Amino acid sequence: MYGFILAVHIFVSVFLVISVLLQSGKGSDIGAVFGGGGSQTLFGSAGPADFLNKATRVLVVVFMLTSLTLGYFAFERPSMSIMESQSVTQEAPPEQMPAPVVPQKTE
Repeated sequence: MYGFILAVHIFVSVFLVISVLLQSGKGSDIGAVFGGGGSQTLFGSAGPADFLNKATRVLVVVFMLTSLTLGYFAFERPSMSIMESQSVTQEAPPEQMPAPVVPQKTE
């Protein structure tokens, strides 16, 4: 489930960037760069503005829903702690090691 939502999120992100970049800004016609007036007939009589606006709105809604869902999965808390499943025992302190015995030379 997580992998599917992540894949949808990535695809929507890419298409959202493309749809925003293709839209014409206020006072400038970026559509003229991609073919001038001929590109107006590709999207119908209303032009690409209505189609791209609607597509951008849908992509934004899907992007927000996938973002919230991925955020929910990321912050989902585990029901059990790792420390509770392990038995914690305290070991006795190590005993002092005796001093090493040095052999004496016999002459």
